[in-house]
Parts: sequence; C-alpha cells; structure tokens
Amino acid sequence: MVEGVTTLEIDTLVRKFIIENEAYPSPLNYYGFPKSICTSINNIVAHGIPDKRKLMDGDIINIDISVYCNGFHGDTSATFCVGNVDQQGLALVEATKKALDIGMNVCGPEVELRQIGNSIENYANEAGYSVNDQYTGHGIGKEFHQNPLIYHFKNDEPGVMKEGMVFTIEPMLNQGTKECIIFPDGWTISTCDGSRSAQFEHTIIITSNGYEILTV
Repeated sequence: MVEGVTTLEIDTLVRKFIIENEAYPSPLNYYGFPKSICTSINNIVAHGIPDKRKLMDGDIINIDISVYCNGFHGDTSATFCVGNVDQQGLALVEATKKALDIGMNVCGPEVELRQIGNSIENYANEAGYSVNDQYTGHGIGKEFHQNPLIYHFKNDEPGVMKEGMVFTIEPMLNQGTKECIIFPDGWTISTCDGSRSAQFEHTIIITSNGYEILTV
C-alpha cells in the first residue's frame, strides 16, 4: 500500500473495476452506507468510510470489499501495511491473518459452528490480543447478510456446519481492549482505547470433506 494515496481514491478505483466487470459493490447504499468499500485505518475496527485522508507511513489499513455478481454476494478483506510499520503493528497483522486461518481450518461438515470462535479466541489470547465480540461473520449468498452468525470469540451458540453452507469468517483482533465505540457518522467503529485493530476475511463454502475458499 502506497503512502499518500487517499482512501477515497482507493474506493473510486475499486468501484470502477467492479462496475466494469458487470458487478455491483454490495456496500454502496446498503442501509445508507455512502461508499463502495470500507477502509479502516489503525484504531478503526471496521466500517471506516473512505475520505480524503492520505495514508501515512506506518499506517495499517483494512480494505473490505464486497461484490454482488450474477445474483450472489461475496465478501473479503485484508489488512495492509503502509511503508515502515513498527514491529508491534506487523505482529498484529500477522496474528490476525493466522487467526483467520485457524478459524477456517476447523471447518467441515457436522462441525459445531462455535468451534470457529473458540479456536480463534484461544489463539488470540495466547498471542496477547483481544477479539472484538460485537461484530460477527455471517451467512452470505443471495442476501448480503444472512444466517448463520459466525462468532469469532468463545461461545455456546448451537448449530453445526452443513455441506453447501456459505459464510464469512472475519476476525478482528485488537492490541488493547476488545471494547469499541461507534462514531457519530453511525458507521465507523473504533477501539475505545485507541489501540490498533486488524482484520482478515474470506467467504467459504462447506464441502463434503472440509471447506473451500471462494474469495481472494
């Protein structure tokens, strides 16, 4: 990711690419969301709105892209480093990517959905991070958000994975507290203590012998 680029410029480029490929950016006008992607920098946990802020050396930024194409939605995100990110920031990003892998690797037919969150939070806590427990992964398909909810933290929710089930796993790990606040814009979510947050996400489908990643 390049220093000096604005998140609004990223949003414009992504929207243009999506539309040129005969698809539609799922977030645009979804319950009034004003842009085509979410861009969440440093302490922003999720749903950051692209604007004229320039990326700075040392930032970490999550870019969350969701697309509606041929009657179905897909949802993916990744956290990128801008320039020279400190070791603590790099470690957070790597740990969050690993947390997603750990969550996916428990998936398969007849596995309890709760195992995703249990495995993610166990790993995150051992690594010294908290897991945001106010936002979840979700079923996805003909609707942008549908059942089941996918918790990224320890839980006792019922439900098992079935072959053909499609959902997102999108853990958000924080360097400090798991608690967060919503900005007055009604969308932007920040850590309460200003600590950095990272997120990675894939859409997966449960197969007869495990799972398959549907996003890049």
